[in-house]
Amino acid sequence: MPFIFAWLRRVYSLDTLDTRFTSSATPSHPDTRPSSAKDARANATAQGASPSLWRTPEFFVYYLFFIILVPLMFKTVIDASKESHPGYSTYSHLLSPGWIPGRKVDNSDSQYEGFRDNIPVLLLLLIAHPLIRRVYQSYANRSKVGTKQLSPSVVSTGDAQLEQRMRFDFWFGLVFITALHGVSALKVLSILYINFRIGKDVPRSYVPTATWVFNICVLFANEFSGGYSLVRIAKVFAPGSGMSEDSTTMLVQWAQTLDDLGGLMPRWEVLFKVTVLRLISFNMDRHWSVDYPAASPIEKKQLDPAALSDRDRVKIPAEPAAFTFRNYIAYMLYSPLYLAGPILTFNDYVSQQRYTAASLTRARIIMYAVRFGLTLLCMEVILHYIYAVAISKAEPDWSVFTPGQLSMLAFFNLHIIWLKLLIPWRFFRLWALMDGIDPPENMVRCMSNNYSALAFWRGWHRSYNRWIVRYIYIPLGGGGGGRRPPGAPKPSSPPQSNFMGKFLQIRNFLLVFTFVALWHDINLRLLMWGWLVTLFVLPEVLGGMLFPAHRWRSRPTMYRVICGIGSVGNVLMMIIANLVGFALGLDGLKDLLASLTGSYSGIAYMISCCVVLFVGVQVMFEVREDELRAGINLKC
Repeated sequence: MPFIFAWLRRVYSLDTLDTRFTSSATPSHPDTRPSSAKDARANATAQGASPSLWRTPEFFVYYLFFIILVPLMFKTVIDASKESHPGYSTYSHLLSPGWIPGRKVDNSDSQYEGFRDNIPVLLLLLIAHPLIRRVYQSYANRSKVGTKQLSPSVVSTGDAQLEQRMRFDFWFGLVFITALHGVSALKVLSILYINFRIGKDVPRSYVPTATWVFNICVLFANEFSGGYSLVRIAKVFAPGSGMSEDSTTMLVQWAQTLDDLGGLMPRWEVLFKVTVLRLISFNMDRHWSVDYPAASPIEKKQLDPAALSDRDRVKIPAEPAAFTFRNYIAYMLYSPLYLAGPILTFNDYVSQQRYTAASLTRARIIMYAVRFGLTLLCMEVILHYIYAVAISKAEPDWSVFTPGQLSMLAFFNLHIIWLKLLIPWRFFRLWALMDGIDPPENMVRCMSNNYSALAFWRGWHRSYNRWIVRYIYIPLGGGGGGRRPPGAPKPSSPPQSNFMGKFLQIRNFLLVFTFVALWHDINLRLLMWGWLVTLFVLPEVLGGMLFPAHRWRSRPTMYRVICGIGSVGNVLMMIIANLVGFALGLDGLKDLLASLTGSYSGIAYMISCCVVLFVGVQVMFEVREDELRAGINLKC
């Protein structure tokens, strides 16, 4: 039994999830420094943590809350999903036959349905793609036996690996995208080509503006044109071309025939949004590489090119010879990350293609695969017993649900949203890990382990957040001048007052989340979500200004209680924002809140929920402190 618990602790450790969370960002030097020097930052972090509260009387009370209420939460929402419930008939048609005896499965979410139904094919790709690469590498290495160097250097070995891997990714990517999108692969390649020419041919000072304008226009054009249907184009141009009616009909039919050759995923434009981020990354990394202060950053800093930190892999630009059209296509169409990410910058991609990351060990990849399998099993059990998605889609009469059922339906609906994003991201990351590339982990914490709106967005879709920070937030002036990417604009004005600094931070958040909302989907509901997120960040920022931590050092318990109360409000606002953006919409949320607060029992239940959230937040605080004691500061 102790062995099982130790094994589970290892599976669910931060080191298994992503070594970026547990390893230092300090670059590796060729000289071996003592471990005490390497661990100085971790020791400083641990010394700043507070004493443990896990065995205090206060936390034993919290344990009672968890032991009693967590099972009750599950029971409440499962009761609302039973056939005997009055609302069952309104959504039963949305359920599908399940593999758990006596239960149907809620597979009504179209986004997750596409992934769930294709799991067998995806698992085949997960196994086949790395195997094909190994076969290719074996053949390529065998053909070079007669010309191999007697003592190849680290650099020459890295260059050879880069060339080999890039060539494979280029050709496999072309085959992969053709199988996925059929004729529409030509549309994708056309967009990629135009973006490449922008980065190469446009006068250098105009490249950032031209890149952003082009890619934002692509987002809108893809959305409004429906992926540039050839039938639509034929119908638009044929009538005015002077052609006969028979010729027009033949043209439209021919266009329809081509549209029907859309591959496995005809709607290529839906998933192209992730590729847009890579398009911007390539052009901006290329643009900034010219301004990097050192001709050879790795040599100047005396870094080991085969053991760069994650920060250096992103920050240090690839050499000019790496920005070729072939490498560009290989990066854009890299199969494990093409459909949904996680998002890897071009600099990082080239660095890992040249030198395999030290984090890629067989034991860690196996543990990550086990963790993914357990998460997938958890989602399957939830979808078989909790029908929150189908209920929200059916728009039932909310009055047939009790306040407890309403709140738990909303709560579990958000958890299903979290899981439906986490599972594909972790699958594609697992695929990349097995292929020798280590992209960032997208989901850092469980959704029930978030109390800060700012930290929540750093941990939710983390690779996208890192992309936003590097390519939008810092160039806008956020994060301070010291953290700006090479070539990003320096702050032109002197340091602002604390109030003005917070105002500019909120302005940047508004711009960032407006882009985030439009990037997800061009509709009013998600735009409202983006603005709500920015609005709900305000109380946290103002609270930090009114209650600075340094003034409460002599009263840590009181400060923890004040932070707990504020965090309860944060949690409620984050729930509201995400229900509007991804589940119910504004009208649905109004109906839900009206049902919850329309009676004294509902109000009493909401107050009790706030008490429970306060307990949960205190446990979250202690989880963070536990990480600090271990020398880990995730900042989320």
